[in-house]
This record gives sequence, structure tokens and C-alpha cells, in this order.
Amino acid sequence: MADGVGISLLRHGMTEANVKKQYVGWTDSRLTTEGLQELERLQLSYPNYDCLYCSDLNRCIQTANILFPNCEPILKREFREMNFGEWEGRTYEQLLSSPQYKRWLERPFEIEAPHGEGYQDFSQRAHQGWVEVVEDMMQKEARNVAVVTHGGVIRNLLVHYAPEQKVFWDWSVPYGCGYKLYWESYEQLRRSERCTLLQAVPIMEKENG
Repeated sequence: MADGVGISLLRHGMTEANVKKQYVGWTDSRLTTEGLQELERLQLSYPNYDCLYCSDLNRCIQTANILFPNCEPILKREFREMNFGEWEGRTYEQLLSSPQYKRWLERPFEIEAPHGEGYQDFSQRAHQGWVEVVEDMMQKEARNVAVVTHGGVIRNLLVHYAPEQKVFWDWSVPYGCGYKLYWESYEQLRRSERCTLLQAVPIMEKENG
């Protein structure tokens, strides 16, 4: 285990747009009071990491600063959420009259929002960020790092690297939490192999009773 390598993928705290169930990709939305309080509660449950990487959107930067106040995050534009274009800030109910939105609901991995980002472009961008993180880790000989990002990015990376093969929407990613992916060696990670162990993080101690 001493030679192993771990990458923890963590979702930002709950935002006002999340509460309103709006589509928000590149548009920023403030963390809610409840979201801030939950992050402060979770902060003590996380270990120290060798390196911290983060989406360059404010909701992720603020989350990283709360969870890891003593660690300067390395900002990565590649780890932004999918860009929903003209659908940014709108809800399911507001979009139901759009024929293109209905087609997207039926084929979300093929259809894209007007002036937005298709799933394949989003996936390639997130993967490029992943490759850059792996390269930086190996150069620094870091063995335990964290990435603060968005639900869509985490689900996308789990589809490719989790030991259990599940579809995109089957992955549940709570706010302020995520998953640690573990490989037995740098070589396995460098070869883009699926991780050998997946663990929900943070590990919460059970309360007495």
C-alpha cells in the first residue's frame, strides 16, 4: 500500500442554482448558507493532501478554500462543468417547450445545448485535465491528491476509471463529498488503467448509538 497512488474527486458545496434545480455549467452560482455550513462540518473529516487541484469556477475555489484552508489549489479550467449554453440558469420546466431540449433529454450524449458544449467535447476536456494532473503528480512524486470539481466531471471520470463499470447517471455524488480512486502503482495510473480500489470520501466515523 505504501507504493500506491490515490486521487480523490470531490464535488463543490451546494449552490443557489442547485437548490433551484437550474442548469449551471460555466455560469457561477453562490454557495448557500446550508452549503457553507456543511463544508465547514466536513472540513475536519478530510486528511491533508500532497497537492490540491481545482476547477477555476468560484464555487469550487470557495469549496477548496473551506475544506483545505492550508493548501493553495492549482486551478484547472479543464475541470469546469459542461457548458449548457443558452440553457444556463434555466430549469426543466422552463425548457420543456424547446424541441431541442426534448431531443437532448432523449439523447444527452449526442445532442448539445444551443451555443453550448457537446458531451464528447466535455469528456475530452475533462480527460485532458486528468492527464495533466497525472503528469504533474508523477513529476512531483505526489501519492495522495485531491481534485475539487463538479458532479458531471466526477461522473465522467468514474465512468472511465472506476473498477466497477456503471453508466454516467448511476453515480451519486453528494455536495462536498466524492470518491477516492486508488492504484497500486504510478505505472497503472500512467497507463490509464481502471483503479484497483474505489472508496467514498470523506470516511465518516459512526456516531455512538
